[in-house]
Amino acid sequence: MSVTHVHHLNCASLRGLSVRGRHLVCHVLLLETEHSGLVLIDTGLGTADYADPIARLGADFVRGYARPEIDDSLAAVHQIRGLGLDPKDVRHIVQTHLDLDHVGGLSDFPNAAVHVHETELEMAVRRPSFKARRRYRPGMWAHGPDWRTYRHGGEEWFGFDAVRELRGLPPDILLVPLFGHTHGHCGVAVGKGGEWILAAGDAYFDAREIKQPRRRCAPGPALFQMAVTTEFASRRQNQDRLRALHADHPEIEIFAAHEPFEYLRLLDSTGDSAGDPADGTFRSGS
Repeated sequence: MSVTHVHHLNCASLRGLSVRGRHLVCHVLLLETEHSGLVLIDTGLGTADYADPIARLGADFVRGYARPEIDDSLAAVHQIRGLGLDPKDVRHIVQTHLDLDHVGGLSDFPNAAVHVHETELEMAVRRPSFKARRRYRPGMWAHGPDWRTYRHGGEEWFGFDAVRELRGLPPDILLVPLFGHTHGHCGVAVGKGGEWILAAGDAYFDAREIKQPRRRCAPGPALFQMAVTTEFASRRQNQDRLRALHADHPEIEIFAAHEPFEYLRLLDSTGDSAGDPADGTFRSGS
């Protein structure tokens, strides 16, 4: 069992937040595997979000800080069809965390098993704080997913704690806890052909936070991170660890869920067209 192909999708353009003049994206991975069907890493916004954005996402997200482009074609289910694949073959979804902009598409794949850190699901169900009640929207998983939860431990991955055996998935897909943005936030490492990529979720928003000697973040995303972070010390520590990983292992492609330049670079590496980066109209690549 292994990953045979990696597709890069952008499932939302967040026009209210930008890095160096580019709107933030919702970078979703679509993996083709030998024996586990199609696998999504996060879902971004889904068809229900684009059909009724205020009800699903809230007025503050839609008209306030995020202001997503309302474009149903960005939903992962449509992009999968556009790649000539069948959305019914999406058998697994691995979530970095359960914030509304990462899970909106869950309802488009009601039969998929959803893999997530145990702490993250607990916080999303309990919603014990003001921040939790704003970021977690239980209606997005009202269809009753087949949750598969994990606690980390055992063999490490490049010095990071890891969950290496996700039930029903190849051994080269693993959860890498990167707590801070939320209490159960994880990255997802994917191996293919002996090489690794790390989807770091919302561990950072601006590549300069981990890929330049001097840590920098665009003002809007920096303010947003300050507002939504749950564990400030853990987030900073994990960013430092990602900085070290990037310095020591430049062969590992690390990217964040909303960073537009990382998304564009990965698209360019595939030779696919990315749309117009100036106006935020990013599409998918394979």
